[in-house]
Amino acid sequence: MRKNKFLLSLILLFTFSLFLAACGGSSNDENGNEANDEEGSESDSDFSVAMVTDTGGVDDKSFNQSAWEGLESWGANNGAEKGADGYDYAQSEDDSDYLPNFTRLVKNDVDLIFGIGFLLEDSISDIAEQFPDNQFAIVDTVVEAPNVASLTYAEHEGSFLAGVAAANKTETDKVGFIGGMDSDLINKFEVGFVAGAKSVNPDIEVDIQYAEDFNAVDKGKLIASNMYNSDIDIIYHAAGNTGNGVFAEAKDIKQNDPDRDIWVIGVDRDQYEEGLNEDQSASVTFTSMVKRVDVTVEQVTEQTAAGDFPGGEVLVFGLEEEAVSVADTNEEAFTDDIKEAVEEWEEKIKSGEIDVPQTRDELNDFEENL
Repeated sequence: MRKNKFLLSLILLFTFSLFLAACGGSSNDENGNEANDEEGSESDSDFSVAMVTDTGGVDDKSFNQSAWEGLESWGANNGAEKGADGYDYAQSEDDSDYLPNFTRLVKNDVDLIFGIGFLLEDSISDIAEQFPDNQFAIVDTVVEAPNVASLTYAEHEGSFLAGVAAANKTETDKVGFIGGMDSDLINKFEVGFVAGAKSVNPDIEVDIQYAEDFNAVDKGKLIASNMYNSDIDIIYHAAGNTGNGVFAEAKDIKQNDPDRDIWVIGVDRDQYEEGLNEDQSASVTFTSMVKRVDVTVEQVTEQTAAGDFPGGEVLVFGLEEEAVSVADTNEEAFTDDIKEAVEEWEEKIKSGEIDVPQTRDELNDFEENL
């Protein structure tokens, strides 16, 4: 009998010890200071963010990829992991995927959801209206809703500098522009490029064509082939994944005729690597009009995670914010004299001496005053 009572006492004592251990809220850190385990387990990864791509995909080596790199950078800096509870993306194969992708992310309780590109404008307007308490952001267009932050860029300013560089580089005085879709947004790239080129040489010829698709590599290659065959030596593309066809054509021509000067101007991110030949010794990428979608997406994510969501605001990022620029990675092609010329025109834009046109009508007025 005493033995049973003794065993029962031991069991109760052991159980009580476990209870105390489980309830203990403190431990010692490496310096011997008391720290709260529960508080220490919390991190910035409690906030979740995701993006819906357009049809170019997250690895388009352009616009979507740049946005995704911004979320990856935010995740790395805040201890978040890829997935529903950290940072993630939803791939869109065609435009019918946009709204279902947004809906799925909302149901997964994602705190901030980006729509990447103006093609998602209608879908994000619909989802924002359906879920007014959720937070959304759209890149490259404006959605007027209190729960949507609109990220826009001065693409015309960066494209103007690309045009200046092209006019200083071309040996034929013929350059080309290939757009993804003929739209107000892509017109800003086109108009800025033409204005910059003609500011240097009013007689320069600029061939402008649109693929009407951001995900048509073969079509981009065909248009580029026709341009290069018509004595154009530099093509600026603002065509997303379609632009990869431009790089493919330029590299094919260069491989068959190494002495011919053939160049591509990339877009959205520094596309120097996309222009590298097989042995990685040279690139057909002359320069790129870099739009720091990655930096701005990360900035808005950080701001929202800190409780300062810019809902209803239209954020504009341009030369002053260092959000657009031209890359000088290809030092052999983008020479010091070209770099100096670009910097001179950049200062004229920043000072207000040059008001870069954004539409074709504004371009007509601009050219009349050259």
